[in-house]
Amino acid sequence: MSISDKIKFVRDKIADAALRCGRDADDIKLIAVTKYVTAEDRHIIEFIKNGCMDFGESRVQSLWDKIEYLDRNLPECLPNNVAKKQLQWHMIGTLQRNKIRKILPRISLIHSIDSERLASAIDRVAVDESIEQPVKCLLEVAISGDETKHGFEPSEISDVVGRLGQFRNLHVVGLMCMSGLLSNATETRREFAAVRNIAEKLKSQNLLVNCSMDELSMGMSDDFEIAIEEGATIVRIGRLLYD
Repeated sequence: MSISDKIKFVRDKIADAALRCGRDADDIKLIAVTKYVTAEDRHIIEFIKNGCMDFGESRVQSLWDKIEYLDRNLPECLPNNVAKKQLQWHMIGTLQRNKIRKILPRISLIHSIDSERLASAIDRVAVDESIEQPVKCLLEVAISGDETKHGFEPSEISDVVGRLGQFRNLHVVGLMCMSGLLSNATETRREFAAVRNIAEKLKSQNLLVNCSMDELSMGMSDDFEIAIEEGATIVRIGRLLYD
C-alpha cells in the first residue's frame, strides 16, 4: 500500500471503532509515530501531505533533528492550505531531565511524565526559558505492571495530581498508558478501562486549576481500536503506517 492508503486504512479503523462505541471520530487525534525513520525520510512529508499534523517521537535528539529538518525544508512541500504552525510534536518516550531544555519551546504535549522529579524539572525549566503558556503534559500510568514500563502506580495518581498543583508552569491535561507486553485483548481492554476510570474519578473531584483530565493517550498499532472503545482521545500509531 502507498503511504496515502496506509493513512486512510488507519483513519477508517479509527472511524469504525468510534462508531461502535457511539463516539465522533473527529474527537480522536491520530499521532503518527516517526521513530522508524530519519529526518530526511519522505514518510514525514507524505504524512503532512495527507493531512497528518501530529507527530510523536521517543527520543529527544531524533525529535530535534526532525524539527530542524522540517524548519529548513517544509515550505517547499507544504500543501497550500497548511501552515507550518499547524504541525504539532509530541514527546511520547521517556524524557530525561537533562534533555528538557532542548525540546520545551517546540513541544506540543509531553505524554510521559513518570515522576514528580521530572514534573518539577519541567516546571523549573519553563521558568528559566520564559515559556509563556503552561507546558501541557500527561501523567504516565503503569497500568500493566510490566517491570519495563515507567509511570505512576494507579493507586498514587490522585495524590500525585494534588501535589502537582504547586507547579504553575505545568498543565496536566490527562493520562497516558501502554497495555502489557503479554496482555491479550481482554486484559488490554481491562487495562485501558482502568485508566479511563481513574481519569473519570479525578474529574468528579475538585481538580486544581492546572489539571483538566480531558485527554487519554492510549492505544498503538496493535490495540488502538480497543483503546478508542475504552475512551482514548489520542492514539499513537507507528508500525501500521510503515509496514
